Amino acid sequence: MGKIFYLMGKSATGKDTMFQHLVDSPEFDLKTVVLYTTRPIREGEVEGVEYHFIDEAEMERYLESGKVIEKRTYHTVCGDWSYMTIDDGQFDLEKYNYVAIGTLESYAKIREYFGPEAMVPIYIWVEDGDRLARALKRERKQAKPRIAEVCRRYLADEADFSEENLAAAGIDMRFENDDREATMAAIEDYIREQIQMG
Repeated sequence: MGKIFYLMGKSATGKDTMFQHLVDSPEFDLKTVVLYTTRPIREGEVEGVEYHFIDEAEMERYLESGKVIEKRTYHTVCGDWSYMTIDDGQFDLEKYNYVAIGTLESYAKIREYFGPEAMVPIYIWVEDGDRLARALKRERKQAKPRIAEVCRRYLADEADFSEENLAAAGIDMRFENDDREATMAAIEDYIREQIQMG
């Protein structure tokens, strides 16, 4: 049976970079799971790569069809933004291993849907001061920087990824991303080990 390698972490920990590296790695041939969101597309993002960007009406159609595995809605300073994993034909665990990015809450719901044997959590961690500096630097590159939203996400992450919540989800391993190359090598080693275990 295939596995879903699920990258998690607070904002600005380097998840997107790690994700793209794993997607591009011919060694692992990991299939991607593209999540859905109602938030506006950011500069540099591509539809169907980072997310499927949908509107509220399309989200409601998916909910009514019963294909939504998990859904989270965040009340941001820019309005309500929803993120969801949809069973839209992307998953074939009989044949493939996957890599995805999400939250601790989404990890728990997808694990419940597919079973714990299918899920491999990869929690990426960065010291909070460095993480905030990274988030601000990234946001200032946007055409319309939303600094208030960066601050909201920073504080929300503290609650969402509390030590209590991590322990409740059974996550006791973390990859500290203070050196991108070393962190990536450690994650690759871990994935190799998990694939070999079957």
